[in-house]
Formats: sequence, structure tokens, C-alpha cells
Amino acid sequence: MDVEALRTFVAVAGSGQFQAAADELGISQQAVSKRIAALERQLGATLLVRTPRGSRPSTDGQVLLPHAKRVLAAVEQAEQAVRPGSRPLRVDVLNRRISPAQAVYRFYRSRPGTDLDAVTLSEENAAQAAQAVLEGSVDASFRALPADQVPAGISTERLLDAPLELLVGPGHPLAGAHRATPADLAGHRIWVPGIRPGTEWAAFYQALSETFGLSIDALGPHFGDEALMDALADSASLATLVGSGDRYLWPQAHDLRRIPLHDPTPVYPHVLLFRSGDRHPVLTALREHLRSTRPRTPHDVWVPDWVAR
Repeated sequence: MDVEALRTFVAVAGSGQFQAAADELGISQQAVSKRIAALERQLGATLLVRTPRGSRPSTDGQVLLPHAKRVLAAVEQAEQAVRPGSRPLRVDVLNRRISPAQAVYRFYRSRPGTDLDAVTLSEENAAQAAQAVLEGSVDASFRALPADQVPAGISTERLLDAPLELLVGPGHPLAGAHRATPADLAGHRIWVPGIRPGTEWAAFYQALSETFGLSIDALGPHFGDEALMDALADSASLATLVGSGDRYLWPQAHDLRRIPLHDPTPVYPHVLLFRSGDRHPVLTALREHLRSTRPRTPHDVWVPDWVAR
């Protein structure tokens, strides 16, 4: 059934005049007549009775009228549900401790009351997350997606580079360093538990290892971030890598040290994926916020050459 024909019928029934309905709908009186005639043919019933004073619903028209109004109300609700800005923006931040989550949180703090949901698709790799964006499960996702894996219909913008830092306990040989180079890490065991094969972060750490000759592994069970902090505090040889904007907490007695890396500065590139042409106002505001607040990029940045821009 033609929704516009139903809308026209309701307008005529309400005003009692074809011309008044035409003015309300922004169409010609002839178009109103054609829509009503087509609807009557489809239903096999006369819906309006012409009188010297205009038109009024026939008996069949009176039966149809409340149903038509409910249909139009349902259509309006459906349109409103997907209209840009009518629902919260759903952003996949990957992990609530790391830079994307902190950046989205700062955006929310700068705009209290913004209609926003931060979610984690932590079991998905970058390609699967891009598909979730494409299908509408989420509106945007922060991922280090290879350029050749960006599907049609997805736009990318590299908005958040997270410089890496070495995290060590007080007994580690590099614990007293104020800065370190990637070359300084050669020969030290770097433990990054939880790396899963096939994920973008696995590809990132593999590229980092191969480029600088590092020993990065994920051997052993991962009992969570707190257990990792405990292991670092108790070890004179173990280290891990974290982003400079990542938020990790540990007991003061652990005395862990965050050591910035430079010459070059390895950064984890969080690329924002979103549907091409998405007009959600919160997405636009988030992108503008990230552009205006991101730290100045170090002059000696290193990223894998496969990362989408």
C-alpha cells in the first residue's frame, strides 16, 4: 500500500478539501485526486464522498481512517529512529584503558550530555570491525586497518597516534632511563600478553619486531592487566609496551617506570573507520574534536607502511 496515498487520504479527511490537502502536502490538487483514485482502486472501495461543502470519509473511509493514522505514525517513528542525530552514536573504542577510550571520554567531558555510547568489539579483528561499521552494528571504530582491507563504503581518518612507551619495574636495566630508542630494547624480553593471531595489533607488533630486531612475545596465560603489573614489578628483565595515552594503574609500591621511546618514535596509529557519507552530528563533532585536540605528531614517527591513512 502506498504510504503517500494514505497520507493524502488522511489530509483530505482532515481538511475536507482537496485543495487544502494539496497545500498541506505541497503538491497539486490533480496529484491529490490521482492518489485518492489509485488508493480506491487498490482497495476496491470508495473512501471519500463529495459534498457541496467539500469531501468527507465514506463508511469505508471512516473504517480505514484510524488504521491509516496508525500506519503513518509507525512510518514516522521508523524514520525518526534512523534520522541522523536521533539516536546515540555508537563508537567502538577497542579497549577501555587505551587511547581511543580516553579520547572519546575527553570529548564527552567537553560536551556533557552528548548522546554517545562507547562500546568494545574486543573479540573482532580490524576487518571484522570494519564490517560491523558497514552493517551498522556500530557507527565508528578505532582500528589500525591495512589500506588494502578497507571495504567499499567505509571512510578512514587517522586521528589518534599513540606513541609507545616502555613499561618496566624498578629492577629492570632500563628503569633509570628518561628516554630510550627502539634499538636500546634489543636483547630485552618484551611481553605483551593477549596478542591474538590475525588481529591488527599482532601485525603491528610483528612489524615492530622485524624492523628493530626486538623480542616481543605473548607467551603464557594472560590473567589481566593487574597481573601484568605485578609481574613487571617483580621482574628485573621483563618489560611491556603501552601507549602514552593508555590508562593503567598499579600500587605505589610497584614503582613501575614509563619510558618514552624516540629516534624513531614508534606510534600505534588508531584510524577512525566510519560509513562514507554518515551525517550523524555527534560523529562530525567527534572528528572535529580529535583533529583540534590531538598532540603534535613527533618528527620521527614510525608506523608500519600498511596502515590506512
